[in-house]
Amino acid sequence: MKQQNLRRLFRKEGLKVGHALFEFNTPGIGQILSVSGVDFVFLDMEHSGFGMMETKQLIAYLRAGDLPVLVRPPSKSYHHIARVLDVGADGVMLPMVANADEALQALSHLRYPPQGHRGVAIGIAHDGYAPAPPSRTLAAANRRIAMAALIETAEGVDNIDKIAATPGVDCLWLGHFDLSASLGVPGQFEHPDFVTAERKIRRAANRHSKALGFLVTDADQGAQSYAKGYDVICYQLDVGAYRDAMTHGIAQLRSACAKRKPRSKD
Repeated sequence: MKQQNLRRLFRKEGLKVGHALFEFNTPGIGQILSVSGVDFVFLDMEHSGFGMMETKQLIAYLRAGDLPVLVRPPSKSYHHIARVLDVGADGVMLPMVANADEALQALSHLRYPPQGHRGVAIGIAHDGYAPAPPSRTLAAANRRIAMAALIETAEGVDNIDKIAATPGVDCLWLGHFDLSASLGVPGQFEHPDFVTAERKIRRAANRHSKALGFLVTDADQGAQSYAKGYDVICYQLDVGAYRDAMTHGIAQLRSACAKRKPRSKD
């Protein structure tokens, strides 16, 4: 099995485009997304109904498209981080990272010794069920597994420089809805407090040469974000993409049919 190096992808110059899975678990999804041209997939366990087995299945499906998978576990706890890695995740997106200590703790969960304390299991899903020398396998995993820190609280913004400076944090990811709520201005993305906080995150990513991620809902928003410095652009949730395509298509169909007079059934 080809081992995906998500850390290397995040460190590449230029645009990295992803797509978020919150709802659809189907065997063809990996090949469908590969054909669409995405570079990685963000698989969510925090706000979706995906449990560990569904996540394992989805990662296997995404392997068919040779796509690296960034999983957001339900929490920053060891048993969630280690398990999503054991079922095959190429990286983890940690929710609500508030300070550098939390980032370091999470990194210790996802790294094997001597860099961390992740438990060792060889020849299971994350290895493609192939036997391999433990020393080589552990070292390779430590080099390729990525960690993205979701900055979505006022405390996280206050500590953004120390989080960004933490070795092993590969990507800072703006959690805009939660951040706006934490700042007391839910959904008000033009509010001065949110604008100031978002700018601090961008500047910290640039200062410490970290990838900068954001989930967008359309190409224009993505282009505007890219121009501001976001280089890891996640395009749409699966639910939103399907809903918007169907809404547009059905509206077009109704409009086209309204312009045509039906033939007589006689």
